[in-house]
Amino acid sequence: MPHSVELITTIAAALGLALIVGFIAVRLKLPALVGYLIAGILIGPATPGIVADVHLAGQLAEIGVMLLMFGVGLHFSLDDLLSVKRIALPGALVQIAAATTMGAAVAWWWGWSLAAGLVFGLALSVASTVVLLRALESRGLVESVNGRIAVGWLVVEDLVMVLALVLLPALAGPEVSGAADAAHGAAAQPLWLAITLTLGKVAAFVVLMLVGGRKLFPWLLWQVARTGSRELFTLCVIAAAVGIAYLAGILFDVSFALGAFLAGMVLRESELSYRAAEESLPLRDAFSVLFFVSVGMLFDPRILVEQPLAVLAVVGIIVVGKGVAASVLVLLLRYPLNTALTVSAGLAQIGEFSFIIAALGVSLKILPVEGQSLILAGAIISIALNPLVFQAIEPAVAWIRKRSRFARKLERPADPLAELPTSVSSESVTGHVLLVGYGRVGRRIATAVRERGLRLVVADQNRERVEALREAGFAAVAGDASEAAVLIQAHIARAKVLVIAIPDTFHVRRMVEIARALNPSVQVVVRSHSEEEAQLLQQEQVGQVFLGEETLADAMTGSVLDKATASPAH
Repeated sequence: MPHSVELITTIAAALGLALIVGFIAVRLKLPALVGYLIAGILIGPATPGIVADVHLAGQLAEIGVMLLMFGVGLHFSLDDLLSVKRIALPGALVQIAAATTMGAAVAWWWGWSLAAGLVFGLALSVASTVVLLRALESRGLVESVNGRIAVGWLVVEDLVMVLALVLLPALAGPEVSGAADAAHGAAAQPLWLAITLTLGKVAAFVVLMLVGGRKLFPWLLWQVARTGSRELFTLCVIAAAVGIAYLAGILFDVSFALGAFLAGMVLRESELSYRAAEESLPLRDAFSVLFFVSVGMLFDPRILVEQPLAVLAVVGIIVVGKGVAASVLVLLLRYPLNTALTVSAGLAQIGEFSFIIAALGVSLKILPVEGQSLILAGAIISIALNPLVFQAIEPAVAWIRKRSRFARKLERPADPLAELPTSVSSESVTGHVLLVGYGRVGRRIATAVRERGLRLVVADQNRERVEALREAGFAAVAGDASEAAVLIQAHIARAKVLVIAIPDTFHVRRMVEIARALNPSVQVVVRSHSEEEAQLLQQEQVGQVFLGEETLADAMTGSVLDKATASPAH
């Protein structure tokens, strides 16, 4: 051909083979992403046949990361992020330290230098945002308390990795780091100055987005929507996601993923945020497939034969070591066992930042090439195992609670937020409304109940939210309402109405089962997110089920009929 077609070849080979192998994987009852990873291996340089351009695939995958993080930002408000800061911030920092220590210890055992061990451990400590979000989205957990904690945890990890990229040249020593700076046309600078500048740039970008962007970008989205052109609207959404992420990386040294996430949070202020999320969904899905394919392309299967024990050790640190460390941290912070296992499952893999850290470590001659190969092996195996780890959460919760007295005690220690204060009178918890979940929907229900002068008790997993509710004069308990102990503390036996305002079908059924066992006469009202979910809940007769779209349609229909049948004003 007269012109270069590497880009077209890469996209065609990646998407085409991903479709075929992904279809086979699903038919074999395996997650589709396992097929995407295998497709990447098949078109990678380590296997014979078609070899796609690894560099181009990596850049296409980066676009997928941007769009995915942008979509999360559209559903994740600043309030959501701040509401989990007390668990996400210390949890992420301690977990990174624990995983880095484990990785460094194994590297020391292999005879590597301390600097190589630290880089190796750091690469194993940070989870893939793409993999986590795909897992949460497939289970409808992005907007749940557990999902928000996991996403907040990942945001903190990303910020730490941005700082780590500044520190790595210092580990290489003045000769190597100075040569690296010279290669990039930059003069060597003191470490404290580099850290200060990086933190300053990140802070400047966040302030710019949250102060200026919150007014500018929603206004821009509205102006484009007024043209009536769907193509322009979609173009505006994609341009905002990719453009802001790119500028964040070029001007402020912020990761593309973090920049896109903040762009989504800013555009969430617009009334058109739901439409923006819907319009960008097809591209997000297509490019996220390219991310998994690109990971597979980097993998050399020979490492499995040449160093099986080393690969097993790496996978053990990622899946078991990080998972146990995260679970213990969450339990020590007095969150339920289900939250602990959900967070640990989300962190039991590594991805994009791990590759960046490993590549920089090799280029600075800190990390041996063997280390990069082991990191890639750990990434591809842990990503393939991650859906299975998530599926094991509920059986593991049931098994642990049944057999481990220590785990039960650790899960529910002496906690003042786990039971109502003694100042709450018996009268106020009799014939009351028990509201499970104080999110956007629950908050409105609670306001209406209080305005009517009715008695109200709130149960929520978010401890910070429960503390704020108590300060505002609410009767509230912290914990997972699918546990009998939490419903008992909220006096379900004397409640008149149970309102479940959380997006979690599995636990809804468990809550209703426990509630009716303790109070057969309780009336149940449930929130649902999809028609399939609503039909399932109605078939099981859990109570009155409200579906968002149906409720909106009924309200709009009533308003239309009232206006259409009203007598004309004279």
